[in-house]
Amino acid sequence: MYFVKVYVTYKESVLDPQGEAVKGAVHRLGFTEIEEIRIGKYFEIKVEKSDRPIEEMIEEVCDKLLANVNMETYRYEILTTEEV
Repeated sequence: MYFVKVYVTYKESVLDPQGEAVKGAVHRLGFTEIEEIRIGKYFEIKVEKSDRPIEEMIEEVCDKLLANVNMETYRYEILTTEEV
């Protein structure tokens, strides 16, 4: 069995209004040194071993469902359940 961590964030060229709102709140708390905050999504996926390559499967799920590839980018880590 595999355990996959997927991180999805806006591309650098895309405005992140939620991140800007959080940054404003952080500045109001006095943490003015913080220059940028970007909001993202995090997914944990358990996958049974199969004949299909896991990388291919995860990339297809990310491209078709988890990320809007026009606006977002993603990265993932694949661990075996023994590593978790």
